[in-house]
Amino acid sequence: MFLEALGSAILGLTLAWAAAHRLPHRLPARALVLPTGVAGALFGAFLMSTALDAGSLLTVLFGAVIVSVASLSLLLRPAGRLRRRSATA
Repeated sequence: MFLEALGSAILGLTLAWAAAHRLPHRLPARALVLPTGVAGALFGAFLMSTALDAGSLLTVLFGAVIVSVASLSLLLRPAGRLRRRSATA
């Protein structure tokens, strides 16, 4: 259980660091991105561990990756400027 939590936290931190390094213009400050990746991974590991009861380490880490990536994707901003039309146009 401790190995699953530690592994998923490290995996979430790595994913968040990679996202912050690769997409700095589309993400908010790193102070928000890094904890979001870790929290998402820990929640994903908890979810998979609960759902599978005594699942293997690889499936728990896979669930951690999925939820961490999903939570990081919620922080993404649009790439370009949005064109807004006025209501009268």
